[in-house]
Amino acid sequence: MEQTLYLVLLLIALCSVSECVQRQYHFINVLKTWTEAQSYCRANYTDLATVDNMNDMKELNKCVTGGGGPYIWIGLQRTSVNKWQWSSGDPALYQNWRSGQPNGTDECGFMRNGQWEDGGCTNSLTFICSSSNNMSTGLVFVNQTMNWTEAQSYCRQNHTDLVSVRNQNENQQIQKFINDSHISNEVWIGLFRDSWQWSDQRNSSFRYWSTGEPNNAGVENCAMFISNTRSQWIDDPCNRRYPFVCHEDKLILIKENRTWSEALRYCRQNHVDLVSVHSEEMQRRVMNVVKGASTAEVWLGLRHSCTVGIWFWVSGETVCYHKWAPGNGTGEEDCENTVRSGAVQSGGGDQSWISRPETHKLNFLCSRYE
Repeated sequence: MEQTLYLVLLLIALCSVSECVQRQYHFINVLKTWTEAQSYCRANYTDLATVDNMNDMKELNKCVTGGGGPYIWIGLQRTSVNKWQWSSGDPALYQNWRSGQPNGTDECGFMRNGQWEDGGCTNSLTFICSSSNNMSTGLVFVNQTMNWTEAQSYCRQNHTDLVSVRNQNENQQIQKFINDSHISNEVWIGLFRDSWQWSDQRNSSFRYWSTGEPNNAGVENCAMFISNTRSQWIDDPCNRRYPFVCHEDKLILIKENRTWSEALRYCRQNHVDLVSVHSEEMQRRVMNVVKGASTAEVWLGLRHSCTVGIWFWVSGETVCYHKWAPGNGTGEEDCENTVRSGAVQSGGGDQSWISRPETHKLNFLCSRYE
């Protein structure tokens, strides 16, 4: 009994383990057009650099410090598709437009009386930031009027980002925050639309444009960043030649149907391990990758211990962050008939985790992290 208690306490202590960087960047100090750079990255790594958030921008900056010129290609290109997205990088799956909205060519969103409207991005409004430091609501009202881009920059520099509204519950929480705080009737939220797409087709809607960009001065359909203290982005003609940054993904989807034990063996022989998911950011990356699976579920490195009655990652950590589907992972498991392992749903809106007998044969997700 004492040994079991010690093991449980030890596993709980491992919740403090830090999250590793989930994408590795490689600076290529060779002058190429955007299309040539894209071909080079796809042949030698994964693709031209994708950026999901400010942490990725910091990592990208580290890899180019002291090298090359000021202009450096990334994997963002203008397309003909215009869609609504969140500043944080989340797709706008849930929407709560006022009747008749969006009604024009305006490309930024604001909230009024709990519903959304589109507005000109140059309009000046107060705004709401999301903040990891505000433990009660996670929200911060900024009682200054700025245009949408200025508000986005302010939130990123002082808090986390302009607020996202990903479901009805969050929409109600924000409206309650507005009512309780006696905030002005119209506030910017992190909703915008554009026609830019990452080279690797990821859904990330994170953007870090410099003020006034993208301005499409001429035909400027490719994006680069300026290597300086802020490293913000500008658009430029795709046929100009600059150095560039490739990225190498650390998550590998294997489209072969194997049992969980067979999948574990494959990942350890050919990569490093079955993937562990320790944060919402990592979950988003997993969601992007497993959409290409040929099975409805994909094995993770998630295992159930009947000895101590808990779930754990094969990398050694217990399950601190979790994304269980209702009825999965939180009750007692059937330890008499089969060992249970964890998988992530490859379809649907939120790709939740589910408990499955380890003898099921599914696609699986390997990690390249040491």
